[in-house]
Order: sequence, then structure tokens, then C-alpha cells
Amino acid sequence: MSEPRSQDAASDLGSGSRRRTWAELLAGRVKRQRQGLGREHKLPESAVRLLRRHLNLNDLLLEVGGSACKTLCLNQWMDPEASADLSSSFIGSALRDEASRLGVPVAVLSSRAVASSFVQICASSGEPSHRVLLNAEQRKKMSSLLEVAQYLLAHSMFSRFSFCQELWEVRSSLLLEAVWHLHVQNLVSLQELLESHADTQATVAWLFKDLCVLCEQMEASTQHTDIARAMLSDFVQLFVLRGFQKNSDLRSVEPAQMAQLAMAVLQRMLMFALEALATGLQDESPAYRAVKSWFGVFCGCTYGAAVSADVPKRFFSHTLTQVLTHKPVLRVSDAVQMQRDWSFAKTHPLLTSLYRRLFAVLRPEELLGHLQEVLETREVNWQHVLSCVSTLVICLPEAQQLVKDWVAQLLARAFESCNLDSMVTAFLVVRQAALEGPSVFPSYSDWFQASFGSTRGFHSGSKKTLVFLFKFLSDLVPFEAPRYMQVHILHPPLVPSKYRSLLMDYVTLAKTRLADLKVSMENMGLYEDLSSARDITEPHGQAHQDVEKAIAVFEHTGKVPVAVMEASIFRRPYYVSHFLPALLTPRVLPRTPDSRVALIESLRRADKIPPSLYSTYCQACSTAEEKKPERAAPGMKAEAGGCAEEPLGPLAAALRELRAAMTDPSQYDVLSAHMAVVSERLSSTLGLGEEDGSLEVSQVQLSIMAPHLEHQEQEIADLLLTSFCQNLIAASSFAPPDRQGPWAARFMTAMCGRRLLPVVLTRLCQLLRHQGPSLSASHVLGLAALVVHLGESRSALPEVHVGFPAPAKSLPIPEFFSSLLTFGTAETSLFCLKFCTAAISYFLCKSSSLSQDILYSCLSPALMKKFQFVTLRLFSEAREPPSQEHPASLPWRLLCLPTADWQRAALCLWKQRTFQELLKQKEFHLTYRDWLQLELEIQPEFDSLSHTERWDFHQWAIHEHFLPKPSAAGGCDGHLQTACTVLVDVLIDFCQSSRSYNCSENSDLVLGSCTGNRDIFSRLQEMAADLEQGPAASQSCSPREHFLFRVFRTRLQALASGWDVAARLQRQRELLVYKWTLARVSREGHYRGESALSSHEAVL
Repeated sequence: MSEPRSQDAASDLGSGSRRRTWAELLAGRVKRQRQGLGREHKLPESAVRLLRRHLNLNDLLLEVGGSACKTLCLNQWMDPEASADLSSSFIGSALRDEASRLGVPVAVLSSRAVASSFVQICASSGEPSHRVLLNAEQRKKMSSLLEVAQYLLAHSMFSRFSFCQELWEVRSSLLLEAVWHLHVQNLVSLQELLESHADTQATVAWLFKDLCVLCEQMEASTQHTDIARAMLSDFVQLFVLRGFQKNSDLRSVEPAQMAQLAMAVLQRMLMFALEALATGLQDESPAYRAVKSWFGVFCGCTYGAAVSADVPKRFFSHTLTQVLTHKPVLRVSDAVQMQRDWSFAKTHPLLTSLYRRLFAVLRPEELLGHLQEVLETREVNWQHVLSCVSTLVICLPEAQQLVKDWVAQLLARAFESCNLDSMVTAFLVVRQAALEGPSVFPSYSDWFQASFGSTRGFHSGSKKTLVFLFKFLSDLVPFEAPRYMQVHILHPPLVPSKYRSLLMDYVTLAKTRLADLKVSMENMGLYEDLSSARDITEPHGQAHQDVEKAIAVFEHTGKVPVAVMEASIFRRPYYVSHFLPALLTPRVLPRTPDSRVALIESLRRADKIPPSLYSTYCQACSTAEEKKPERAAPGMKAEAGGCAEEPLGPLAAALRELRAAMTDPSQYDVLSAHMAVVSERLSSTLGLGEEDGSLEVSQVQLSIMAPHLEHQEQEIADLLLTSFCQNLIAASSFAPPDRQGPWAARFMTAMCGRRLLPVVLTRLCQLLRHQGPSLSASHVLGLAALVVHLGESRSALPEVHVGFPAPAKSLPIPEFFSSLLTFGTAETSLFCLKFCTAAISYFLCKSSSLSQDILYSCLSPALMKKFQFVTLRLFSEAREPPSQEHPASLPWRLLCLPTADWQRAALCLWKQRTFQELLKQKEFHLTYRDWLQLELEIQPEFDSLSHTERWDFHQWAIHEHFLPKPSAAGGCDGHLQTACTVLVDVLIDFCQSSRSYNCSENSDLVLGSCTGNRDIFSRLQEMAADLEQGPAASQSCSPREHFLFRVFRTRLQALASGWDVAARLQRQRELLVYKWTLARVSREGHYRGESALSSHEAVL
């Protein structure tokens, strides 16, 4: 019976191959025996391990020594008061004697005794049992006990395994800090202790409970914070190393078990934190403190050099996967409806802090790749995924472009194979990123137009792709916010005419859905932001907002806004039914027409207001004034204060948190997170649905002489500007400008919205032009830095239209700020010096590159010239050539000191090598003509220089500096006649400029109104006398050919020809200035040329 069975078995083994011979079978057996020879030495180890796991030490001691041995304890010897005269060697000797008497190994007895004392110390505090840290008395006793235990271990009188088994018997009585001390003192490592317990599940539960308590106590207690932090760091290092290290040579008996335990503990802690966040956490609650402490372990410094760089990266990637896939219960339709509540500012700060910590280890490319992999292979928690996207674009500047590229790839894949998953992901990601504002990502409206509004769109390949697109958009209609449907309707995809029906079907469906939601396309506001997903405002409420914004635009441009003109033609139902009634609300008209009255008149003249409606408005205003004008005032106040009902408290709180984060200004992610919150609070404070990005106006109109702001506008501007200045000073105390990161640029971007930019510019005009000398040093530094950052964005900002006292013209941002700096008096000269010093120093410290594009965008030539002018004027040291032996450093740190020495700082900047290199740029040359124009603005009676000092300065500037200087560098090539000619030309220009007029209603062409002219005329008289008496006088032309008349002739020839009234008046005015100039020069210079004026006038 056995032979057939063996044959069957052999045939089964040999099925599919030839049958092996007996010799081959024997050879295989010998080979297996040889392979097993190396395992013989492991057999005793396995036997010992088996005995240890089943050894009951209590039963052994009871068997050899009776119940008295159970009372054996070292606690009486470990008491610090009782053991003053006892040494470790004495205790070891006593244990050896006791073990010999009992007939048990001394290591086993010592381990039991130490464990007993160890447990008694943990339980000796008398405090509630729910704790993990020792008190001071316990630490003292524990130190003595561990000292004895280390002696026993060093003399082979201590068994680690027996000690661990004893501790596991009473693990509920152990304190986590006591176990940690065993690890730190190298008595029993954490890994050895954890591996010695067979019940992994119980070990995980014990560790999880105690780690949660440790995290709570670490945040609650300041006395033991350092110990708690070190404990948590050591535990996490062990878990991460054992759970995520690959191909490591571990000494663990069961490395798979340890890896499983480590990952289980980390998993439970993360799940606990995510569950707590999902249920809602109150600040400073125990759960909040625990989650905050646990998220703190996700930091590169936690792992140190003991762990290779790949291990934390694997751990962080695994954690990110767990976060993104935690409880994937939300469907795509839920995400479409709810994602506006998952923006960065609305996500719990603890969750965004976890994202930022994970991003610190992983590169942006790795993050996007990992995110894409998770989305393609796992079911995800859409709230966590989209909040992660928001954090990515906010905190990592490199990720913004990567997200755009990723979305483009998703769309290409979606339309290539009609992949619905890729399409859903692309739209959700784009909408989420767009929620964070145009400073970090294009608006949804712009993206949708760019992606589908041209023939190069992803959808334009075939009818199949068009059907796919509109099917997808139609499926979104029941779930998405009205804003997105409005975008799709107002900026539809480009569709060939033969497929127009597909678009019209979608438009009909979307309009039906909007009607169900009681949102009318015809009643859309003029300034509604289609890129946000905010709730739709009622038409009448939106109309009032549109009116306020239209008035603001009109006030700053002087023109009817384009949006209003377009609405009067293309959106007439809304314009007539909502906008005009809101604009023509009856009120008591002011005596001086305001911007609202001016806008109404402009619309009426353009026939944009029906005559009957305008007549009704005028009659209602008259009735309101006749009835009770005193009742109108409170109404106006209430209307003006309506926008001030929104408190500034949340914005101020966000700004305070931003300032607290300035301790490390280079942390881009931290500061960007705070800036995102500030931007969100700012938008809420202004009551806007859009703070915006794209400015409708091409210029901002300001009145330099009388800039005006409403009360709330000034409060907001002051709050922002003060915060910027404080943040800059705080950041500069920790790092120089070039290592402060982009926080200042982000802050500036938040202040450049459509509504806010004119407010900020107006407030800066008030401060710099009218209150400059009264500003503190910190304000000067902060505002100067802000001006530099505004200059960097000049290409994206509108120009500023300024009027009186300068000629009406539009100025780029840098030139506008330069025009605000005056120096007619000693106080304004000093302020100009401070501001220029701060701005130039900040720029040079901040910018590593000195390319011309950067130079001319941040620093206007006018500002550089004003700094040169004031420095040369006030400091005689600056008139000497700079020394190259000891080049000065940039003075930014000097300026940030509490007692800044502005004179020293200005001279340091003047002598700085980089600054001197800048002055070699042709555009930054202070020419002779520039110097004359600036000197003419000085008022001698308020000058910081005395009459003698001013004369000395003029003599140096004219005869020693500009006269011998080559013309290519702005000088006169040594020709005195050239110097006189330029001076006369500048004088005449100045006489005709508004700067020489009195700022009053009765201003006249009175040159004496600007008293700085007297000294310059004196210099002209002196130079003219030198010219007549000099060696070249004999070779000069006749009196009729005097240089003065050549200047007059050249200027008259440049005037417009013709004999109309304007040309004649301009010519007459020019001649009057010539006559006045000759009279002043001849009065003291005794010129003979005045009598010849009539003949020259006739000839010219």
C-alpha cells in the first residue's frame, strides 16, 4: 500500500518535469543540511527566549524563599535621607548575599528589587493617577535608584529582560517619564522595553494614552516643558526610525513586530488629532493642547542627525497620505457645494500648520506628485485635499506655477480620453486656488476664459470634446454656486457656429437654475466679483455698493466709470431699475457739490439719465431741504457710518498675530499664512466681495494740496500703515532686508486693491507732504520701505494724476512719491534727508541685483537727485571726494536703532561704495540744471543754513563743482557763459511755474513770493559781472548780442507760432518775464541792455 502512495507522491512532485534520480535527491538533502548548519548556534538562544517568556519569577521566589521574599524592596535603601551613608557597592553586596541565601541568580533578584522600588517611586506622589511626569521629589529618588541600577548592571548583577517583565506586570502604575529615564540613562532602551512585551495591542494602547496626556501636559505646564519636549522627541524618533527605516541592521529580536508597533502608535496619534479637528476644537482645551503638541513633532529638528534624511521624508509622505484619505465620506457634489468654506483663512490653523510642517521636508514637485498619486489611487477626503491645495498656493510660491501646470495636464488628459475624474479634479483645484485671491492664483473667471475662450482651448478638438465639456458643466449646475454659472454665461467657451446649440442648451439650463435660486443675470451688479463664491447680494443692496464704487472711481479719475457706461447700454434693465434709483436717492444737497453730484451731472449731460427721473430727483431733494434740513444731517451721518459698522477688531487682531510672527521673517510659509488671514479680514472689513487684483482705472487722481479721506478710510489706512512699519522694525531686529522673505511684498499687494489703493496713496500723500517732519523714526523707515515695494510693482499699478501746485500730469508711482518730498524749510529738508536715506538704504540692502530695470522701478531719479542735493547742502564733508581706503557699510542697522543718528547714517550711505557706483549712472547725475531747480525752492528765512553758509555753498556748487565739470556729467565744461545761460533759462521757467505763485486765490506772477529766488539772482549778477570783466570779455559779442538776448530769442522761437489769442498771450507773458529779469539783473549789475528791449522785442 505504501509503495503506490510513494510513487504517486513522486509523480506529483515530478509533474511537469523529469523524475530526479536517487543521487540527485541525496545531493539536495546534503545541500539543505549544509544550509542549516549556520542555524545551530541560534538554537540555544531560541530556547532561552522561550524559557524567559514562560518564566514566572514570582512563583520561583515563592518556591525558594517563601512569602517573605515578596516584601523584599530597595525602597528603604533608596530614600535620600536614609541612604546618605549607603553606597551602591554596599547595596550590591547585600543583594548578592540575599540571592546566595535564597539560591536564585542575583541578576533576577536585583531586577525584581529595582522594579519594585521603581513602581513605588512612580506611585509616591499622591497626585491624581492620570499623569505622565514626575515631580521634583520623585526625580530625586529616581536618580538615586537608577544610579544603583547602573552599578548593578555594570557588575553583571542586573537582568534587563527580567526587569522589563516585572514592569509590564504593573504597567498601569508606570509613569512615562520614569520609563524615559531608563532610556536616557542607558539602563533599558525604549525599544528593548517595548519589544519585551508580547501583547502589541496592549502596548500600543498604553503608549497612545500616555502620549496624549504628555502632549496635554507639555502645553499646560511651563515648569516641565523642556523635559516633556525631550521625552516626546525621543519617543517619536524611535517610532519613526523603526517604522520607516528600510534595509536597516536592527538588533531587535522581532523587527517586524517593532515596526508594526511604531506605525500603529503614530497612526493612532494622527487619527486622534484628525478626529479632534473634525469634531471642532476650542482654543486651549485639553484636546487642542494635545493636538498642537503632537503636530509639533512634524519638524525636521525633531529627528536630528540620528535619523537619515530619507526616513522623515517617508514618514511625512505617509502622514500626508493619511490626512488626505482620512474618512473619505464627502462626495464630489459635496465638495463643489462646500469648498468655499475650505479656504486657507477658514481652515483650522492647526491643520494648516500641519500642512506647512509637512511641506518643509518635501519639495514642491514631490508634494504635487504625491497629491496627484493619492487622487488617482485612493478615495480621498475632499475637504483635506482642497484645504491642502489652498495651503500649497499660499505658503509655497513655487507651487503656484506647478499647480497651473498640473491643472493643464489634467485638462489635457480629461479631453484626450473624456476622463471625468481628471476633469473634476482640475475644476475643484482651480476653484480652490482661485479662492485665495489673484495675488497667488488667477481668478476663476480669468482661468476659464484663458482655458476655453479661444480656438486654442482644450475643448476645440472635436464635437466629442465639446459634448464632454458641456455635459460636465451641466452636471455641475445643481450643485455649484451661482457665481460660477454667471462666469460660464458671461464668458462662455468659444464654440463653432454649427455647434452653437450645445452652448445655448447649457445657458438655458444655467439661467433656469439661477432663476430657481432667485438670481437674475439682468440684476447682476456692475462690480460683482465673478471669481469669488460668496453669496449673491440682493439687487438693491448690490446697487448701493455699485453706486459707492462708481463714485470712488469717478472721484479718482474724473470720468464716468466704463462699467457704468456699458451698463447703460448693454444692461439697461439693471441700470434703470436698480442703479439709477440708488444713485438718485433724495437727500439734502451740499452747498459745495460733492463727487456724487458731479457724477450725476456727468451722466445727465451724457443723456444717461431720463429727464423725468432727474426732474423727480431734483424735486425730491428740494422738498427734503424745505421740510426739515436738520433731519437730513443724522441720515447722512448714518449713511456715512453705515460702512463703519464693521468693526476693525478682527483685522487688528490678525495684524497683531502677523507682527508676533516676525521673530523669523524668513519663514515664508508662516508669514504667508498670516497674510492670507489679514487679506480675508481686510476684505470683510471693507465689505467687498472682490478685493480684486485687476484695477479698472488706469490712473488715480489726487489733490496734493488738499488730500481728503473719510473717517473709516483713514482708520483702515492708518491701521495698515502702522502695522507695516511695526512689522518692518520687528523683522529688521532679527534679519536684514535681504533675508526677510517676501512678507513685505505680500503686505503691499494686500493694500493695492481697487478700493484700497487710492485710500493708501491719499494717506501717504497726507503723511509725506503735510506731516513729514512730525513722523517718528519708525514711521519714516516703514513708509520708505513701503514706497520701495510699491515702486517694484509700478508696472501693475495705475499712474497718479496730480494737479496743483505741479502742472497737471500723470506720474508713475516712484515719481509721485518723489514729488511729495519738499525741502523749502529746515524741517522739511531734514525729513527729506531721512526719507531718502531710509529708502535708498533699504533698497540697497534688499536688492542683490542692480540691474537698470530694478533700479528705475524702485528708485526714481528724482529721489536720488534730491538726496544728493540735500546731502551736499547740509554736510560739507560730503563735498569732498569719498575715501576708498575705508569704504562705509550700508546704514540700515544704524537707522533701526532706538536712537538713530540720521546725519551719521546719511554720510555712511554717501560714502558707501555701491551708492557711489549708482551715482555713475547717467540718469542719477545731479546736473547743474537740476541743482538750480532745487535750490530755487529754498526759502532763505526758514533755511537751516545761515546767509554766509548759503553763500559758501553756492560758491562751491557753481564755481568748484558744476562749472569745471564736463557737460556729459551735468556740468558746464568750464564755460562761465554756459553757466549763466542755464541759470537764466531755469529762472524764467521757474517764474512761470506754479511753484513760484502764492497758494491763494489772488495769486499773481510775483517772483518774490518764492523768496529762494533772491540769492540765485545775486549769483547771476555776480556771474554776469565776472563774465564782463573776465579775460574773454574782449572777445565776446556786442551788447546787442549779449547772452541774455540769445536766451530770450531761443525761447521765443520755440514758442508756438501764430497770432491767435492763446499764442499772443503766451508770447506776451514770456516777454514780461524777460523784462522783469532784465530789470532785476540791471538794478545791481548796471546792464545797458534794458534800454534795447523794445528794439529786440520788435525784431523777435
